[in-house]
Amino acid sequence: MNIRQIIIDQINDSAATKNQMAEQGLDQIEQAAELLITAIENGHKILWCGNGGSAADSQHLSAELVGKLRHLRAPIASIALTTDTSFLTAWTNDADYDSIFSRQVEAIGQAGDVLIGITTSGNSPNVVTAVQTARNMDLKTIVFTGGNGGSINRLADVTIIIPSNDTQRIQEGHILTGHILCDLIERHTLD
Repeated sequence: MNIRQIIIDQINDSAATKNQMAEQGLDQIEQAAELLITAIENGHKILWCGNGGSAADSQHLSAELVGKLRHLRAPIASIALTTDTSFLTAWTNDADYDSIFSRQVEAIGQAGDVLIGITTSGNSPNVVTAVQTARNMDLKTIVFTGGNGGSINRLADVTIIIPSNDTQRIQEGHILTGHILCDLIERHTLD
């Protein structure tokens, strides 16, 4: 095993995926930014959901909006639906796992809010159900996914597909996309 070569290959593969994002995904990222900025301007909040690493990304990116990315500014209403462990454990025990996010969307989502669903495969039933519920309630929806988009492809108002089938590369693309969106939102609030 050549450790150095593995490291170089990983870095190069990640960079290649990000270069493909720059070639193929700019329109969708720009559309997502415009949708989010409009929602915030109109006093709406942003909801995030995902499983595993996507749950961590949801929490990370929501925190960037409530707190700050680079500049101290007014907080932005943002909630990761992955953080209420009492609800998550009670609901999955008493009801089911597929509706853990949609149930919260029903409870706190309002027309004009934005739900961002993150799923590397595009096939996470609880994220798909949350996006469907949000759309039925007139929330705007954005999805971060990868590969061919999975079953969630084209379900949201904006779908951002990371051009890779490798979960690691998709996750790296998701966090990059999220940071770009948070940066654009923050810049807009400072203008």
